[in-house]
Amino acid sequence: MAAYQTLLVERRGPVEWLTLNRPDRLNTITGTMVRELVDYFRSKQSDMATRVIVMRGAGRGFCAGLDIKARQDGGDTVEFVPGEPQLTDIVPLMRRAPQPIVALLHGPVNGGGFAMALAADFRFAGESLKMNDAFARIGMSGCEMGVSYFLPRLVGLPVARELIYTGRFVDAARAVAIGLASASGPDESLAELAQPLIDDLLSVSPTGLRQSKRTLDACQAVDDLETVIDLESRAQSLCQETGDFEEAMRAFLEKRPPRFAGAS
Repeated sequence: MAAYQTLLVERRGPVEWLTLNRPDRLNTITGTMVRELVDYFRSKQSDMATRVIVMRGAGRGFCAGLDIKARQDGGDTVEFVPGEPQLTDIVPLMRRAPQPIVALLHGPVNGGGFAMALAADFRFAGESLKMNDAFARIGMSGCEMGVSYFLPRLVGLPVARELIYTGRFVDAARAVAIGLASASGPDESLAELAQPLIDDLLSVSPTGLRQSKRTLDACQAVDDLETVIDLESRAQSLCQETGDFEEAMRAFLEKRPPRFAGAS
């Protein structure tokens, strides 16, 4: 496993806990963090041992966006360098990772942090949550890093317009109410709050879960029913090749947990 300067990666069985680790700077994004996140999510593309990724931030928040101070000081800034990892690479790599991503959100979740939170498959909100599309408040378009793709799909177009146009902040209660988070609770209990979902994700066929994420994402890009059904059918064919369907039927009849291919 790679050694990172701005990330901590901890394996707990088939689950990897990815922690943004710049707590003294609210886990703001630097050039080094961009390169390391791109490297991490690229490494997950072919990682069949990791079945779920839990993403969180160290210290007082998840991620407060770009490190503005580093830019002012001429430090480790996020720059566009042709051929090098880009900030805009992170979200597509998160979606291409075959593992579902569970984001534990607390404190500031702004700008690029907001975009990464939207790119996760599931979000849980800590009571201190204060998230917003900060791009609108720094003289930029609020449509950045896939926000204009994910946000309307999660909350609907009217609410997405409000948040993208104004950069208004969303607290934990509203995040749950509008569908940005599955549930909320004390910051220190987010891992426990998410654990039942993580357990359920680990209880299903690893191949089926990977194909579900891949197929659902692919189907979001089309609006033709026949194309969607064709994509679904291809995924089911790949799942059937593992023998997991037959194993699930046997386990049901024998009243025991299934033993799926690739499950540890």
